[in-house]
Amino acid sequence: MFPTSKPARLLTAFSLFVLVGTSWISLQQADSVQTRQEDPKTDKLKLPPNFKAEHLYSPSDADQGSWVAMTFDDKGRMITSDQYGYLYRVDVPAIGSGQKAKVERLKISMANLPNDDPKKPKVEMGYAQGLLWAFNSLYVMVNHRSDATLSRGSGLYRLTDTDSDGELDKITLIKELKGEGEHGPHSVVLAPDKKSIYVVCGNHTDAPKMDAYRLPPNWADDNLFPKITDPRGHAADRNAPGGWIAQIDPEGKRWELISAGYRNPFDIAFNESGDMFTYDSDMEWDFGLPWYRPTRICHATSASEFGWRTGDGKWLPANPDNLPPVVNVGQGSPTNLMSGHNARFPQKYRQSLYAFDWSFGIIYSIQLKPKGSSYDADLEEFVSGSPLPLTDGAIGPDGAMYFLTGGRRLESDLYRIYYTGSESTKPADKPATVSKERQLRLQLEQFHGDPNPQALAVAWPQLNNPDRFIRYAARLAVEHQPVAEWQEKALTEADPRRRTQALIALARQGDASLKPKILNALASLPVGQLPEDQQFDAIRAFELVFTRMGAPDPAEKTKVVSLLNPMFPAKTALLNRGLSRVLIYLEAPGIIGKTLKQMTLKDEPGLHDLGLEPGKASSDLILRNPQYGLDIAKMLEKVPPLQQTFYAVMLSRADQGWTPEQRNEYFTWFRNGFKYQGGRSYVGFIDRARKLALAHVPKDQFEKYNKLSGSELLTSSGNDIAASYTPKGPYRQWKVEAAVAAVDTATGNRSFERGKQIYSAVLCSRCHSMRGEGGDIGPDLTQLGTRFSNKDILESIIIPDKVVSDQYASSIFTMKNGETILGRLVSEDATNYVVSQNPFAPEVLKKVPKKNVASKKYSSVSIMLPGLINTLGPDELRDLMAYLKAGGNPDAPAFKASGK
Repeated sequence: MFPTSKPARLLTAFSLFVLVGTSWISLQQADSVQTRQEDPKTDKLKLPPNFKAEHLYSPSDADQGSWVAMTFDDKGRMITSDQYGYLYRVDVPAIGSGQKAKVERLKISMANLPNDDPKKPKVEMGYAQGLLWAFNSLYVMVNHRSDATLSRGSGLYRLTDTDSDGELDKITLIKELKGEGEHGPHSVVLAPDKKSIYVVCGNHTDAPKMDAYRLPPNWADDNLFPKITDPRGHAADRNAPGGWIAQIDPEGKRWELISAGYRNPFDIAFNESGDMFTYDSDMEWDFGLPWYRPTRICHATSASEFGWRTGDGKWLPANPDNLPPVVNVGQGSPTNLMSGHNARFPQKYRQSLYAFDWSFGIIYSIQLKPKGSSYDADLEEFVSGSPLPLTDGAIGPDGAMYFLTGGRRLESDLYRIYYTGSESTKPADKPATVSKERQLRLQLEQFHGDPNPQALAVAWPQLNNPDRFIRYAARLAVEHQPVAEWQEKALTEADPRRRTQALIALARQGDASLKPKILNALASLPVGQLPEDQQFDAIRAFELVFTRMGAPDPAEKTKVVSLLNPMFPAKTALLNRGLSRVLIYLEAPGIIGKTLKQMTLKDEPGLHDLGLEPGKASSDLILRNPQYGLDIAKMLEKVPPLQQTFYAVMLSRADQGWTPEQRNEYFTWFRNGFKYQGGRSYVGFIDRARKLALAHVPKDQFEKYNKLSGSELLTSSGNDIAASYTPKGPYRQWKVEAAVAAVDTATGNRSFERGKQIYSAVLCSRCHSMRGEGGDIGPDLTQLGTRFSNKDILESIIIPDKVVSDQYASSIFTMKNGETILGRLVSEDATNYVVSQNPFAPEVLKKVPKKNVASKKYSSVSIMLPGLINTLGPDELRDLMAYLKAGGNPDAPAFKASGK
């Protein structure tokens, strides 16, 4: 649900100390064309023109937890859930009434519940990450490991009122689900026809045995080489199918798998045509690695597979055995997705999907555009704010948008957004036209189930349809039919594209004894003469044969190598990825030298056509949330070469054919590779590939290449670059009072050297100057100790948002197209604002044309991460404070007796 984080992240946090006492500048001045609102909760929100926000309630203020799920019941009342506690019922005030919401804990009769311990009351029902009112019932998706607080574990429950007294009194477990946490069971959503329900689960939730499968359940990793799992252990034991979506009847008696291959889909939504979409997450620790995929909106068609595999095993969007996203969004943490078709909004927004990003506080308007049998889309910021940890939302009976913030026990709020302009908010008079391509796809999807004697006649001709979603639907229709009925047809098909798709189906569903025939049929394709996408599909078909049916014998290997080896290197990065993987696996002659040559290229043609580019500029996200923007800032400072890294990982599996010169060149690449910066697992993944490669060198040369490849640069785990100092802790959530007490009661002299090391370890010098050295993003700290008290300094570190000087504040530029750009205003002229967005690369500037800017204001959020000192123990904190107050002077009195 939310991005993975650990206290160790703070070691590399922004060290942007903001001087206490600087005169306060109103954050809503400076050229703003918007009217300042009175409520600070809504004042921070960026809205489209003619939309208004209301803050309705703060659960945190009432000790009601942090709300992460909502639904509306049949009486128009909202039901919500604390992530770690109770369900609540909310009477929502009328729009514009100025009243606050009325909230009560949802009462559930104890008639069929276990007896409560009177000394320690239990939660009757809660811990929900999905709620739905339908069929006169409340469906609750519990995400929880059974314990003394709530004895009911993860699963889907149905709550009903059996005696019509207005209180829910019966709880029925529909299905227990194995999995919990932020990648566990998530949403439950009513189908467009209001006759069934959809269930959405993340990749840490085992897919239960289903009654039916649109996507055949013989899934596998389908990668030629064993996967490198996350070096820090995240999802290392999670396998296909990953996150999944199922459809059930109201009683939950029949479960059908609809779609899978996701990392962590939290929610789904249906557009006005009834097509289903989800918002899938990335793995932010994988920033800078060639398999990283941005968060993305996926069209979850029948039997769809989206290629999530753990570690480095994720499939490219171009793989023919999975489907591409409708649109990449970018870095972030997806939570809610909902449709606006019941909103009283202008047509553009009523026809949008709304995607919630928890990390960076953005609700995106996803404006779908029909494209063949599927869609592409435009992204627009609809609502944004900082901080705004978005969790769930819904369109209410009044046509307004309601949304929650919170999660992870953060401060939680309930908001409402409604339209106040004059544009029509009525639905379109005519339903949207259904394209012929979509009709054909839907027809093919009817065969995604039990064998049907009509399926082959309808589906087979569509295996070469130019529409990718139709080809996919046709292949899955074929795969659901008995293999004996179509295997010879696949082997003898004349059309190259149809043959390739049919042989992919046969590799997935056929017996391994068919391998020689499939390889002969593939090898007889005129691969080199086909269009690029068909070439890539054919290469993938070879890969699937080898992964599903076993390695080729020597004669088969020779035949495939003779076909593919002359094609490498190709003209595009996509083909080169496919070709290099297969040829390295086959130990093709000369492949090591050719691959090393490709690794000398700074950029390959077509690199930006791999389907991995974010839709939202990464640099625009850095200052929205310093904690999660940190990885982006680091990566953009020293961006890893993605294609080179891919080749390096592939070559780590190559055993034969190396010359000493090639090994020298290859292992030197790793030493250089550690100089780049990516997400938290970047170094660990590069080191795992390095160690795989070292396993292939002669034993008497191991030490040589181990050193050449940079072993001494790393910590013992290989997950990090070795630092001169690592805080000892123990980790704690320092509060101002406790930190001041720890420093004020210090006795004895402090260590200058350790204070200096800590100052460097938390990267203060990257942004601050002291004694003439360091950065200039934050204020000079040399005279800090002469001007401010311990409390002043510690308060600035622990609560950096409390006082933000306009001299070091970032600015929020709201563009006329609805987008926002955040950055530190460096200069301006008659036509442009010039902003710096990355504190780690302040010299990289972006010009913002003034003609495109609707408003400009200061951000009230410091770009310094709160809680910077949480990794430090009391003595470490004292040494850091002594160093800061001394302004880096080793001769200060605090250090005299220490001899350092």
